[in-house]
Amino acid sequence: MLHYLIIFLISMVPLIELRGAIPYAVGFMNAGYDINMVWAYIIAIIGNMIPVPFIYLFARKILIWGKDKKFIGKFFTFCLEKGEKGGRKLEAKSGKGLYVALMLFVGIPLPGTGAWTGTLAASILDMDFKKSVIAVFLGVILAGVIMGLASMGLFGAIGAIFAPK
Repeated sequence: MLHYLIIFLISMVPLIELRGAIPYAVGFMNAGYDINMVWAYIIAIIGNMIPVPFIYLFARKILIWGKDKKFIGKFFTFCLEKGEKGGRKLEAKSGKGLYVALMLFVGIPLPGTGAWTGTLAASILDMDFKKSVIAVFLGVILAGVIMGLASMGLFGAIGAIFAPK
């Protein structure tokens, strides 16, 4: 039970999110612990999604509030500018497929992508709340599938099968 709580908490941490929680679960499963990967996956998704509405509704307001504060101003300004720049770039490249682009941005497990960053970008761009949350949710599911397959060695196995000899 403790491992499921840790999976849940890891998936809520910015930058680590589900991308760290799934490999953690797979590692403990492979070490012989009684971890059901379906439950681990569901728990990681829930943990990753819990912060999303709060980020959308409050992060931009907090960043705007703090951008002119003495100690945090530079960092908050950096976050706002990075979110604005990334959001506008995403918007320009995606055209009418903005929500699909948001889903893929969140779903492709690369550094700097994920539910936290995607939701912040959606908030800064004033994207529709419901559509943004759905796109982020689908992206989190996609990231979970990719991380699960990668962590369980499926990509390595496929590479070994099709690698030239």
